[in-house]
Amino acid sequence: MKICKKGQAGTVQSSDLMVTVEPADALIIEIESTVKKQFEHLIRAKLEQVLAKHGTVSGRISISDRGALDYAIEARLETALQRAGGM
Repeated sequence: MKICKKGQAGTVQSSDLMVTVEPADALIIEIESTVKKQFEHLIRAKLEQVLAKHGTVSGRISISDRGALDYAIEARLETALQRAGGM
């Protein structure tokens, strides 16, 4: 799947996250989180799992996390990808 334009999903409220996806030549994942020290590796793993599921190999994925759970991360990323014209 190719990201064609900028797409966004989510909020910056507690227990949620804002996901922004944009076209790029390589896969770039940027994570800003209130729980980054403890859970960055788990957030990154979930993002990579969803991206692999949809065959996304390039794009800039920016996450602003406020303690979201796995199901919210997956749902927000899939919605952002849909809005970016990649699904």
